[in-house]
Amino acid sequence: MSGPVQLPYAQPDPMRPAPLLRELQARTPIHAIRTAVGDPGWQVTGYEEVRRLLDDDRLGRAHREPDQASRTGESAMFGGPLGDFDTEQADHRRMRSLLQPHFSPKRMRALRARVETLTAGLLDELAAAGPPADLHAALALPLPIAVICELLGVPYEDRAQFRAWTQAAGDITDRARSEQGLAELFGYGQQLVARKRAAGDTDADVISRLAATDGVSDDEAAAMGMFLLFAGHETTVAAIDEGALWLLAYPEQWQALVADPSRVGAAVEEILRAPGLGGGGIPRYARTDLDIAGVQVRAGDLVLLDNGAANHDATVFEDPDRFDIGRAAVPHLSFGHGARYCIGAPLARIELQVVFSQLVARFPTLRPGCAADELTFNANVLTGGLTALPVTW
Repeated sequence: MSGPVQLPYAQPDPMRPAPLLRELQARTPIHAIRTAVGDPGWQVTGYEEVRRLLDDDRLGRAHREPDQASRTGESAMFGGPLGDFDTEQADHRRMRSLLQPHFSPKRMRALRARVETLTAGLLDELAAAGPPADLHAALALPLPIAVICELLGVPYEDRAQFRAWTQAAGDITDRARSEQGLAELFGYGQQLVARKRAAGDTDADVISRLAATDGVSDDEAAAMGMFLLFAGHETTVAAIDEGALWLLAYPEQWQALVADPSRVGAAVEEILRAPGLGGGGIPRYARTDLDIAGVQVRAGDLVLLDNGAANHDATVFEDPDRFDIGRAAVPHLSFGHGARYCIGAPLARIELQVVFSQLVARFPTLRPGCAADELTFNANVLTGGLTALPVTW
């Protein structure tokens, strides 16, 4: 194959990887691509290369000439460069130092009981309504929203409104819609911060604590709060959906978890490793010329670190496209690695562990309510995910 390959790759079966991606990955850990909007770049798919580059200061999210940079899509949030090229690394360190205390493992462990209560309540409603049901609407969507609302101090009754804005902000095909959604979300965050400052309770929730932090402006507190609102529910919604989809598509794996719920931790790690339902990878820009697996990458080039493909590298994971909750533990890269490791990883793991331990206990006979090829996905939204997940029992 000569010349760059076009993203996104055709994926005829939603439960199987894109054939062309696997073909390219078997050949070399890096290849030239054109993004969905036609811009040039590089895609890195090898596990060792992606892991190393995720923590390499020669790559960043900012670009010296942002208007000239390749874009992955039309999302105002993630489609192009972010931040100031000259101060990016210092800005990132500051942001993590501000957020880390609010997402420490200790704070997250303290939330587990509340996550368990919220999950049990949603499953009570699911059982009372009876089969068939849409697991997306009944569980995968409301639970992460309820959890992140309580953590941040965002009114749960506003969920339909801010969910619409986060979906718009994550639109990878319509720049105007994405910019409008992002503006609405930020404006909402500003109003929240103003109300919390007026209320004077500086320790009620994450947004209140950020707003009360010395050196953090109201606009900065609003921006961080809304970023956490987006990231804290969109990705977890998709993970719950896709985890249930994988477990139910492989009934022997579901039954293994039903028989031994103590395996939920291993099951969650396989759920996080397995999906590969998205595409492309984590966008970075080369801050200087560098060599990646023998390929010369120039300063300013777009480099997509495809952690999904890396999680299926056959040199690291045996039979990588098989979903197996008994798989030997190898650290997946779904939360990244190094300095930019996902700050919400402990919370996401808790939510997934609670969901699947309760789901197998309450609904041991759960099974798909439709064929896999009847499922529909949010193809235009950054985080992807299902639009519905029909189940019965």
